[in-house]
Amino acid sequence: MNLLAKDIETLRELASRYMTYALSEKNDEKRQLWKKLNALNMQKPMVTIHQIPWHEMDVDGFLRCTVSDPYFRGVENELRRQIYKWEHMPADMVLNPYINLPRPVHNTGFGLSIKRTGFDPGQHVESFLFEDQLAEEDDVAKILNPHLTLDRDEEAEILSVAEKIFDGIAPVRLRGIMLHSGLWDQITFWKGVENCYIDLLDRPELIHSILTRYTDAFLSQIDQINSLGVYDVTSNECHCSHTHAYSPLREGADCEHPTTYDGWTFSMAQLFTSVSPSVNEEFEVPYMSKIFSRFGAVYYGCCERLDDRLHIIDRMPNIRKISCSPWSDREHFAEVLPRKYVMSVKPTPAYLAQRSFDEEVVRSDLRRTIAVAKSNGQSLELLLKDITTVKNAPQRLWRWSEIAAEETLNSVL
Repeated sequence: MNLLAKDIETLRELASRYMTYALSEKNDEKRQLWKKLNALNMQKPMVTIHQIPWHEMDVDGFLRCTVSDPYFRGVENELRRQIYKWEHMPADMVLNPYINLPRPVHNTGFGLSIKRTGFDPGQHVESFLFEDQLAEEDDVAKILNPHLTLDRDEEAEILSVAEKIFDGIAPVRLRGIMLHSGLWDQITFWKGVENCYIDLLDRPELIHSILTRYTDAFLSQIDQINSLGVYDVTSNECHCSHTHAYSPLREGADCEHPTTYDGWTFSMAQLFTSVSPSVNEEFEVPYMSKIFSRFGAVYYGCCERLDDRLHIIDRMPNIRKISCSPWSDREHFAEVLPRKYVMSVKPTPAYLAQRSFDEEVVRSDLRRTIAVAKSNGQSLELLLKDITTVKNAPQRLWRWSEIAAEETLNSVL
């Protein structure tokens, strides 16, 4: 790594600006509110904004990266985005009081690439047709155990350079791997959605074979991560939610060599929004239960509807938060969700993509969610994500953040 003097100056200026916010009283207040929520002692509903169309966000050139080194350009990009969010659309975001450095962990993968035909190529949002690579029983053997390695020499160099760059401004920490443990999201890439549905109906034994092999391979990946001691315990985020807590997930953990038992994972079976709860139970619960038992905590769900099968989700271990997507019945979800979970609502991003931005529609929708959670005694977080477009008007997102802050504060008055 050979950074130019101007690159170092840029990184130091960004880090100084970032740390001003990270060490602020406001940031600490937000962190404490997240701790209360995650302990199921909510003081107010909490709000985050993630998965942003960054190509539509730049209003003054601030988001344009200039650092030449590829690794530290990534660090620069993250700093710029975090600063931008804090200044324009903070909601209840929390900044860690250190610079997070991704660890150079290399993963060979599960042996299958994604074979697809794209439509509308070159667009930021593109549709695909996927080739079925697991069409027959013999194909199951294509799913291999991954091989993970940590480049310790590269990591030592990253740490050494970063400590010099940010000396006197910010401490640095190494950030490990955060696993996406949703097997079905990956299987749909390997088979295609239609083929998955057909085989669930016509060849369930093939699906079970795929899940058994993939689960074993996934557990092998977890074992290697734990052997290397490189799981993520420094980001304090999982699937767009803050995970700040009063105490570690596991007492006596080795913070220098964190394992999956010390951290969070996120999982979902979005394909199952169009299957019955009994199919969900048969083809998800036994496999994910094995995987979830290897983690300290689990965030479950994404865009799928879950209000009609929360009793099934409840059978899997270590889940702390469950997603209530725009396709779930919010009222029913709040009525039947066991109080040991955080109700993690995903406000629809569609209101940001319409011809005009209707603030009252946004406000009314948030009030409905807050009211139903409050009337059922639920701990509530609101995670705005999957934002495809704001019609090149970033001010819409800034205003959404302000409205959400107003409504969540009003809910505790």
